[in-house]
Amino acid sequence: MTLREELLALADPRYREFTASLIPGVGELLGIRIPLLRKIARRIARGDWRAFLDSLEVRYFEERLIEGLVIGYAACPIEEKLERVARFVPRIDNWAVCDCFCWRLRADEREAMWRFIQPYFRSDAEYDIRFAVVMALGNFVDEEHIDALLGLLGAIRHEGYYARMGVAWAVSVCFVRLPARTRPWLENDCPLDDWTFNRSLQKIRESYRADSADKAALRQLKRPAKRAAGNPGITK
Repeated sequence: MTLREELLALADPRYREFTASLIPGVGELLGIRIPLLRKIARRIARGDWRAFLDSLEVRYFEERLIEGLVIGYAACPIEEKLERVARFVPRIDNWAVCDCFCWRLRADEREAMWRFIQPYFRSDAEYDIRFAVVMALGNFVDEEHIDALLGLLGAIRHEGYYARMGVAWAVSVCFVRLPARTRPWLENDCPLDDWTFNRSLQKIRESYRADSADKAALRQLKRPAKRAAGNPGITK
């Protein structure tokens, strides 16, 4: 059975409708839950994953997602993995593929990945930026990287909704994990544009891990609505 035949057998029309409502413009999808796709990708990664990736023809959302997951799961030198990542990132065209693709790094992958994602923060492409931001928020919100990461986030100037919401999400993670380092950055002439700044505050207030006193203080920092602009959409 080919991968596509396996995926077609797992397709769920009701779940397809639900997924399509969450990912605007996603294109063709089958409706398969992420845990099942991860299970398939892990199985592929245990086999001849190089041949799989080199021969894969993508039509469906799920096939693209499995491609990204296999890259993350594959056991190989980080240099080889980053070559695969560099080819995959330009093919990301929605937030779901981006966010599922960004994996928790192994210790021997961290430093190389930190260097690798630097140019993506400055890209003109919406999902290049989101890739860098989501990879960073999952792996580099720590004492070693926090100041550099906040600097990178504050320098992003992109109008794409999913790039900007990625930044807001990352800022909220920085605040929850390292509030003593992130709070002054927010309070003292934060370089974020108004829309992203306000969304960052909103994401922090929505977090169960931020205490009520912090939430009340941050509410006072909200910038006037007349200065904020943005696109409606999913607050992922």
